[in-house]
Amino acid sequence: RSPGARRVSVVAEITVDMIKELRARTGAGMMDCKRALEEAGGDMEKAVDILRKKGLAQAAKRASRAAEQGLVVSYIHHNNRVGVLLELKCETDFVARTDEFQELARDIAMHIAMANPQYVSRDQIPQEVIDHEVSIEKEKAKAEGKPEAVLDRIVEGRMGKFYESVTLLDQPFIKDDSKKIADLINETIARTGENIVVGRFARFELGGQ
Repeated sequence: RSPGARRVSVVAEITVDMIKELRARTGAGMMDCKRALEEAGGDMEKAVDILRKKGLAQAAKRASRAAEQGLVVSYIHHNNRVGVLLELKCETDFVARTDEFQELARDIAMHIAMANPQYVSRDQIPQEVIDHEVSIEKEKAKAEGKPEAVLDRIVEGRMGKFYESVTLLDQPFIKDDSKKIADLINETIARTGENIVVGRFARFELGGQ
């Protein structure tokens, strides 16, 4: 069989149902899904990774663009004991009014209510807090008898867990822990074509300080 015939065979294996499933999982366009599945040889998980990487690349290009429009949304948890105010910013009022942007804002606000992050991103964490945490993890690793040569690598890995616990963008999304909040935002950036930024948030808990 000729190489051309093999290519046609691979393309034919990419069914409409596969494209629809990938679109539902990633929100990418139909043609982008089709191309990703072809590139992945029909492997759904690889196709998801391909689309996410492309989304990250597009997001990086747009990160320098000013995001001065957006929304302030509120979320009150069903027990009425936790509430969140969130500022989510984008480039235009048009995107701010879309259902997709508003859903993203609501999802992030709900996530904040349940996951209780302390900061938006790592660069907001005071250096003394990071230094203190590094010191604790290094002492723990030493107490466990870890070799001096690998202490820094061990501490770096454990600091990743620390960042996940305190920074919004590093946290696994409560509705789908296969992606982080940063991934969720970057996927929406890829679909809307605009830079999207979490401005700030405030979380209120009954009886809290």
